Amino acid sequence: MDAQEFRRLGYQLVDWIADYREGLERLPVMSQVKPGEIRAAFPDHPPQHGGRMAQALAALDRDVMPGITHWNHPSFFAYFPSNTSYSSILGDLAASGIGAQGMSWQTSPAATEVEEVVMDWLRQMVGLGPDFTGVIHDTASTATFTALLCAREKASDYAQDTEGLQSGESPLVIYATDQGHSSIEKAALLAGFGRSFLRLIPTDDQHAIRMDLLQAAIEKDLEIGLRPCALVAAVGTTGTTALDPVVAMADLAEKHGLWLHVDAALAGTAMVLPECRWMWAGIERADSLVFNPHKWMGVGFDLSAYFVRDPQHLIRVMSTNPSYLRTAQDGQVSNFRDWHIQLGRRFRALKLWFYLMDVGVEGLQARLRRDLENAQWLKAQVDAAPDWERLAPVPLQTVCVRHLKPGLDEPGLAAHNLDIARRINDGGKAYLTPSLLKGTQILRVSIGAETTERRHVEALWEALRHAALEA
Repeated sequence: MDAQEFRRLGYQLVDWIADYREGLERLPVMSQVKPGEIRAAFPDHPPQHGGRMAQALAALDRDVMPGITHWNHPSFFAYFPSNTSYSSILGDLAASGIGAQGMSWQTSPAATEVEEVVMDWLRQMVGLGPDFTGVIHDTASTATFTALLCAREKASDYAQDTEGLQSGESPLVIYATDQGHSSIEKAALLAGFGRSFLRLIPTDDQHAIRMDLLQAAIEKDLEIGLRPCALVAAVGTTGTTALDPVVAMADLAEKHGLWLHVDAALAGTAMVLPECRWMWAGIERADSLVFNPHKWMGVGFDLSAYFVRDPQHLIRVMSTNPSYLRTAQDGQVSNFRDWHIQLGRRFRALKLWFYLMDVGVEGLQARLRRDLENAQWLKAQVDAAPDWERLAPVPLQTVCVRHLKPGLDEPGLAAHNLDIARRINDGGKAYLTPSLLKGTQILRVSIGAETTERRHVEALWEALRHAALEA
């Protein structure tokens, strides 16, 4: 492909994307295909001859789109918002077109310095103090893994430089809410702590961690000779957006010399609104925190924001410095290869820069307030309906509900609500997530797609009530 052909097909593809986004509301939200259908549309062997890009673009609608669940659909209420704005798409296109490798400052100075700028903008936007420094990770999962590696090395006095976890010292222990994201458990396992030394602490009736049980667990581990290492606070749990008490956890962390990591993957975006910052009061005392602009904010996947109070500790834990990576500028600049797990890194900062230049802080705030108001509207409808039950507070944009059909026991109610979810999702007009909350089957409505208006939430509520009558 030469530049002329690239230009022709590129214009065609941009038009295709714009047409797709404009027509989203007419599409079924959840993919309706069965396992294997998409694969069967493709040949078993690679093409022997090239020059078939026009055919590939033409086959997008026929062979690919039936297998797409439309995360940017205005009636997407499943999982979490995963907004990919037009400006972010352009930033991704520019990053791919430039093809920069940003592993060190020298490999593309702009990739490092633009990232420093936009991460500092983001820090200011969510009200973090200047003692925090940010870096872009791919996902919150790797950021949390990185945080627990840093916690491990702080608690072990950099045991990785000698015998590591084979030193024979007493085991280190991690503590988190039992409503936390599965990535916390995965990070603890991959970091070598072992499942036996991960304490998932039960929660209260608001689904936040119980501080009395957390303190008791730490004291018990100390009594039996274990070494408490880190606390993970969830600000906006995956299931219900529950809020762990950061201040109380920071007090406990300081008392026992523990690392405090805050997982605010979804909720961090809400902190762009000053009126929401009470939700993570005490955040200035955290050692590290992560949130995902690639969720509710509007920056296309993948782009997670990881902030630390001591970047030198992060660098010491994460860096290796072979001769072929050394440059004359080392010591004067940031080499972001030493701030996370992977060596190579894309110019992701362009997506965030383009997005912020397009919407501005005020534009983002207006949309977030709209989403919060829509969640409160749905909450009010559920609370006013005698045959519906809300099972969690609604501090953010997620509403957890179930329908109460007379005469059904708990297993019957679970099956009934699963049937409601099936009817909604298979019908194609909307998509929500059935989930379990402490053993109770719920319907989880996550509001926050960029194009979701009040009428879409109203339509979902009408569909839920209709499905409940039929189920």
